[in-house]
Formats: sequence, C-alpha cells, structure tokens
Amino acid sequence: MSIYKKSCLLVTAVLLGFSLAACEKKGGEGPAERAGKEVDKAVEQAGQAVDKAAETVKDAAKDAANKVEEVGKDAAGKVTAATKDK
Repeated sequence: MSIYKKSCLLVTAVLLGFSLAACEKKGGEGPAERAGKEVDKAVEQAGQAVDKAAETVKDAAKDAANKVEEVGKDAAGKVTAATKDK
C-alpha cells in the first residue's frame, strides 16, 4: 500500500472517530439541546396564543355581524313604517 493510501486511510479513521465521539452523550443533554427544547416550548406557547387570539377575533366578528344584521332589520322596519304613513 502506498504512503498516499495509508495517509488517506488514517485521515478517514481519525475523522470517523471524531464523528462518533461527537455523537456520544456525556452526562445528559448539552446546552444546544436545552436551548432547542426551550425554543420548541416558546414556539408551542406562541402557537397557542395565536390560536386563542384567532378565536377571539372570530367571536368578535360574529358578534359584529349579528349587531349589523340587527341594526339593518331595525332600520328597514323604520323605513317601512315611515313610508306607509305617507
């Protein structure tokens, strides 16, 4: 085997060793994993807040539509009454 092939094999073995060592769990989760969990939690809470706000807006829009319909019927009744008197 040539020196070039031997050095390529050695470099590959070293890189593989570093890769496996990086994946090993040492004493629980690291700071990046904890930060990721916190981000996930914050995103979940934000999603819940958006859902709640959307439901509130939906309810308010429904109430407004009902009020507009009520006012329209009242106005139509008044117009009809006013035109019958003439």
